[in-house]
Amino acid sequence: TLCDIGGATGLLSIEAATRHPHLQCVSFDLPPVEPIAQKHIAAAGLSDRIKTASGDFFKDPLPKADLITMGMILHDWNLDRKLHLIRAAYRALPPGGALVAVENIIDDDRRENVFGLMMSLNMLIEFGDAFDFSGDDYRRWCEQVGFRSVEVVPLAGPASAAIAYK
Repeated sequence: TLCDIGGATGLLSIEAATRHPHLQCVSFDLPPVEPIAQKHIAAAGLSDRIKTASGDFFKDPLPKADLITMGMILHDWNLDRKLHLIRAAYRALPPGGALVAVENIIDDDRRENVFGLMMSLNMLIEFGDAFDFSGDDYRRWCEQVGFRSVEVVPLAGPASAAIAYK
């Protein structure tokens, strides 16, 4: 099972379910977004395998799943809110489950991912206390919450998947 937090139109769930026929997905977002996701999921012919759930990820528990994804979610928030979301994911995962944060992960030496560094500056200017982060930052936060291991997998361009295993 997969739950995409901040799932918007359901695109990640649609792509994952299309490629993995055994997968059941949930796209989780704010209540006004749910009908938009339902429309896209139905258009993809996947309403039998992708459900929607709505709520506020700062107030409501996250749906339970084997894999929880957050695409460009954590960088929107300050450290306290980042830790809240990581803890919420930890609680929603079974032993052996994983949290995947797709972000513009900054290299640990803070010298190579210029886009990630600039995005972090942009988040600080735009929101006052939000920021992008390094793989080492993510590892520390996830281990503090209880995850047993973390790896960072580079993706296309400046993005990476930071994966925390429960």
